[in-house]
Amino acid sequence: MKINRSLHFWMAWVAGVAAPGLAAAEAPKLAVGAAAVELHSTDDLVIAGGIGPGKATGQDGMLRVVATVIREPRRQTRVAIVAIDILMIRRDYLDDAAKQIEQRTGIPFDHILINCTHTHHAPSTVKIHGYDVIPEFAAQVRDKVVEAVVAADARSAQNDDVTMAFKLGEERTVGQNSRLELSDGTISWGTYEDELRPTGPFDADFPVLAFKRTDHSLVAVIFGHSTHSIGTRHRGRRSPSFYGLAAQAFEHEKKAVTTFLEGASGSTHLRRSLDGLVFPQAWVEAERRILNALRYTVDQAQPVAVNRIDSIKREVTVRVRKFDEEKEEAAVAYYCRKRRGASADSVMAVFRQMRSELAGHQGEERKTWISATRIGDVAIVGVPAEFFTQLGLDIKRRSPFRHTVIAELANDYVGYVGNAEAYRLGGYQLWMGHHSWTERGTGEHFVDTAVELLHELHAR
Repeated sequence: MKINRSLHFWMAWVAGVAAPGLAAAEAPKLAVGAAAVELHSTDDLVIAGGIGPGKATGQDGMLRVVATVIREPRRQTRVAIVAIDILMIRRDYLDDAAKQIEQRTGIPFDHILINCTHTHHAPSTVKIHGYDVIPEFAAQVRDKVVEAVVAADARSAQNDDVTMAFKLGEERTVGQNSRLELSDGTISWGTYEDELRPTGPFDADFPVLAFKRTDHSLVAVIFGHSTHSIGTRHRGRRSPSFYGLAAQAFEHEKKAVTTFLEGASGSTHLRRSLDGLVFPQAWVEAERRILNALRYTVDQAQPVAVNRIDSIKREVTVRVRKFDEEKEEAAVAYYCRKRRGASADSVMAVFRQMRSELAGHQGEERKTWISATRIGDVAIVGVPAEFFTQLGLDIKRRSPFRHTVIAELANDYVGYVGNAEAYRLGGYQLWMGHHSWTERGTGEHFVDTAVELLHELHAR
């Protein structure tokens, strides 16, 4: 029986959609380069991530900027995926970095995604919780982002016969939803015996993109997960946290530059107990489990066809929410006096000061970024917030792509952003402050915008 060419093409296309791994051998090869550069720090710098300024003595692992540049040879389209081992950073530094990258490499501004791994063990690059940006360190971050991408782009010319493998793995033993309702109706910020129920989901997805040469050796690996990056091997040290330490251990084993993308983890933290271990032993165990999940998922990843690379970055408007000072003070005071012990007064003072600094900005409009990047039928969405897990899941469920990865704290920083119900419930993440100033509905706006971008990418 004869089959005309158009029908044969259609049948082949359907087979590729049904089993993307089978189509990879026929797909055009990719050019992929990756590079990691170290961020240098000293013990005198304030560490971001706590309430009030703190310092660290020594360091576990390296604080790094890791960049992967992926080029689709037929259209010569390139994207750059970057991760920085810091808490978060505003767009004034990241916009400048992306513009310099565009000038030096030709990679379009819209095709550059810069994500922060959200380690709580790096010098401060934001104004938050009683301390400010360290300008010299933030400038170093900006410059190292440019350096890493330029190096990765140059290396892509040396690896122009690369295929991508993908696996949506799972790791559900490390994290949990951390916004638990307590017996008095408040939302937990810590561990308490009167916890009643989680107020949201936990996302166990563990996506891995593995880029391989023809001899099956790895050029680069990108993986994601959605738990707050708190915890290192030793207390009181600078560190990329357990995710970054696992990435560096894997990289040492496989000689492949390894990038971690922090998912929607604004409402998820480490489990209260990992096999009964206490900190820092539990942090070390978390690193071990992430490393094992990474090893296993990379090993299981299957080749996929990458017939298109594309990216969109869209500016959106957010507003500083209006607040009632008496109600905010009462909510913070009630919780701290009941739950924070000897630190109650100092914590209350920090939040009181932040509200006083924001009082004159109520209702103010600010601009930020939402981005979507396509690598074949895998999409990566960049959101500029400590994004609640429910919102990340909403994007995934509405995405037209086979696989969608969330990268929070990408391209900018606008604080915690929750779903509408979370704003009603309140709790530390949504007390007014530099860490949380957007109005209710911002999360849903981000979700809708991200889904629009994904559909645009999918339709091109």
